Amino acid sequence: MENQSSSEKKQRGVIVMLLLLSLVGNVVLFWMWYTKKAGEVEYIEKIKLVEGENRDVKSDLLELKQQYADLQTSDAALQSEIDQKKSQIDSLIQQVEKYKGNAAMVKKLKAETETLRAIMQSYVRTIDSLNTLNITLVAEKKAIQGTLEKEKEKTGNLEKVIVSKQEIIDRAQTLTASGINAKGVYYRRGKKEVETSKAKKCEKIRVSFTLGENKIAKPGPKLVYIRIITPDGKEMAKSYDESCRFAFNKTKGYFAGKETVNYANVELTAQTYCEGNSAFVAGNYQIEVNADGVTIGQATLVLD
Repeated sequence: MENQSSSEKKQRGVIVMLLLLSLVGNVVLFWMWYTKKAGEVEYIEKIKLVEGENRDVKSDLLELKQQYADLQTSDAALQSEIDQKKSQIDSLIQQVEKYKGNAAMVKKLKAETETLRAIMQSYVRTIDSLNTLNITLVAEKKAIQGTLEKEKEKTGNLEKVIVSKQEIIDRAQTLTASGINAKGVYYRRGKKEVETSKAKKCEKIRVSFTLGENKIAKPGPKLVYIRIITPDGKEMAKSYDESCRFAFNKTKGYFAGKETVNYANVELTAQTYCEGNSAFVAGNYQIEVNADGVTIGQATLVLD
């Protein structure tokens, strides 16, 4: 009887063990299934998010394409640049279609779209300036200058009118910068200049620009300053002392580069190199071109 009781206990123990093993196995299988299902849901959500961003970028590009199409100017060089940007937008639209599920590519295309939008806004300001100043104010300036000496002895109210007209002349004499193109560069073996969009490779920023034709501006040497705002909101400069400070828009700041050009009232293209005192970081760099104490053009450079 004792042997039979011992055998039954062993059998019950085996059964209990098998049941426990079966239960554990089922729990493990359920956990594996649940983990896989959760991963699939997360992946699907990420895909939906990327596709949504892709659609937004495409919509922005189509809108930007129409805005560029609406830009018209009699300046041949400026119109050529606008046409080049139109072709660039068409290329970006093709890339949007090609890389729908590529999150990194969608992010890059979005950044390029914002850069093109900033350039387009600069073109709008340039075209407005050409249309309203260089065309209409040449004759007005001559008429005003001819009457200034005669009107000096008149009443204070008339003097205010003269001051107002002089302000118009000053605005008319202000230069405009178009075709602003900023590129990151580094030097292979210390000599050969190579363009780059990578912040970690960049050693300097090369800025090229075109000063527009202005028949009423004062000719002669013009000192053009390049002011650059870094992605963290700071002014880029080789050193932060008086040697790198300049006056603009009734204030003072630091320049990253400067260039003296001999302006003769006709269109003039120039370039300069800009540098700071620390390594470049990824992000948007706001480029400002300044001459005669005012900002005359802006652009954006994106380093990744």
